[in-house]
Amino acid sequence: MRVSICVLATILSAAPAAAQLAVSANDGKVKLVNGAVQTVKDGKDTVAIIDLGLNPPKLIAELEVAASVAGPPTSVAVSPNEAIALVTAAEAFDPADPAKRVPNDKVTVLDLSPLKVSMMERAKRIVGKGGDVAAAKPKVLATLTAGKGAAGVTFNKAGTLALVANRSEGTVSIFTVAGTTLTAAGKVDLGNPNAGPSGVVFTPDGKKALVTLDGESANRIALLNVDGNKVEHAKRDFNAGLRPYGIDVSKTGDIAVVANIGRGQGDADTMSIIDLKAAAPRVVNTVTVGQTPEGIKMSPDGKYIAITVMNGSNKPDNSPFFNKNGQLQIWQRNGTGVSKLTESPIGSWCQGIAWSKDSKTVLAQCMVEEEVFAFRLSGITSKSLQRLPSIKTKGGPAGIRTAE
Repeated sequence: MRVSICVLATILSAAPAAAQLAVSANDGKVKLVNGAVQTVKDGKDTVAIIDLGLNPPKLIAELEVAASVAGPPTSVAVSPNEAIALVTAAEAFDPADPAKRVPNDKVTVLDLSPLKVSMMERAKRIVGKGGDVAAAKPKVLATLTAGKGAAGVTFNKAGTLALVANRSEGTVSIFTVAGTTLTAAGKVDLGNPNAGPSGVVFTPDGKKALVTLDGESANRIALLNVDGNKVEHAKRDFNAGLRPYGIDVSKTGDIAVVANIGRGQGDADTMSIIDLKAAAPRVVNTVTVGQTPEGIKMSPDGKYIAITVMNGSNKPDNSPFFNKNGQLQIWQRNGTGVSKLTESPIGSWCQGIAWSKDSKTVLAQCMVEEEVFAFRLSGITSKSLQRLPSIKTKGGPAGIRTAE
């Protein structure tokens, strides 16, 4: 029996991990210096590709791609088959004055297929059949034009449609997707150029989309109707908290979660739950989470909600609201109810979140440290966050996504 157990253990240890790509967009144009955002002259934006299927997660590729911390940290989208990724850049250097930044409208299309092939080769190598895979790199396929302040971006579950929220013009751009080719298919005008559309996400059935409007004159979540390639404003808005920003929808489509970032004046801000299965979908729950919840992401199994809370880490050190560290919070959900499960201190001015497929590993981006923090959610009767080795990035990590 002992021999059989040893043989089984050897087989299991040799089995390749299920590869999973996480794409991190990193802004090299700005730094936070004692609470003030400063432009970095000649700073370079990058994209880092992380294999989230490994334990601990590992950086496997980097390349220069336009990115931006302006807008919510859903400025990246990965197609359902992991063939391509979209990276928006809401800001760029001002051509007239490189010390300033202006709204940008660019979306970069990345080919991830070389990495997919390399990971398959890595899996073969683990069991003694593969070769060297270090040379595999993603590549830029195209640069598209969306709208001013192109920020949140998302694919539908079928991978046939993509939407981009344009913060600086009050619109949502529509792109059809055929393989690795995207084609502009118009815009949805939300009726207010100052609405500040920021985060955007499809429902799993692809028939609806939700857009956060964080403009001072808006403070709502807009509902879009989707019929094939036709996308329209449903003229139905949800009212959550001050400045709804980050947004996510559960895999089953029963709820959406919204991070309301508030005014950044030291007040405790909130997370809201939208009941999407109600006869008339609406906000049904709002809870306090702390200062400035920037990133929000539901676990693939639907049990947990992860939130990065700035917690005053983006304030000057003489501010009464300053704290040295932000927080990664994990909330447990029960239907439309939530309760805080565990939390851990992280870095400063922290942004997006990504979950592994098994809902056990969490990545959290922190701009000041130029680092992606990694944690393992462990424990049976009670849960805790086990710190894993972090991943250094070139530039401040500002947006992250996996295939959804």
